[in-house]
Amino acid sequence: MKVFTSLYTDEDVAYLVSILLSSRGFDVLTTLKAEMSGQSDDQQLAYAASVNRCILTHNRVDFERLHVSYVEAGREHGGIIVTPQNNAYEIARRVSILLNALTAEEIYNQLCMDKENS
Repeated sequence: MKVFTSLYTDEDVAYLVSILLSSRGFDVLTTLKAEMSGQSDDQQLAYAASVNRCILTHNRVDFERLHVSYVEAGREHGGIIVTPQNNAYEIARRVSILLNALTAEEIYNQLCMDKENS
C-alpha cells in the first residue's frame, strides 16, 4: 500500500506550492515539467490518471464536472484535490494536512474539496 499520494499540479497552481510541498517530502510533478502546459482540463486529468497522480487544482467547477463524468463512465483517476486560491504557504500547509491524513488509496478516484470551497 502506498502511503502518500503523488501529486500533479494544474497550471493554475503557483509553482511555489510545488516547491513547498516537495520540501515537505511529497512527490510533486508540475504541468510545466510534464510538458503539459496549455492542455485542456480533460487532458490534464487524463494525463494525471495515466501516471497515477492526484491532480491539485483551484478549478472547482470544471474538475467537479470531470469527476462526475469519470464516475458515470466507469473511468478512474488518481484523485482530485481542489483548494481555493490563497497564498502559496497556506495552500501547501492545507494540502500537507490532507496528504498526511489520507493514504493514496483513500484519495484514489475521489474528489477532495478544501472546506473553503464548500
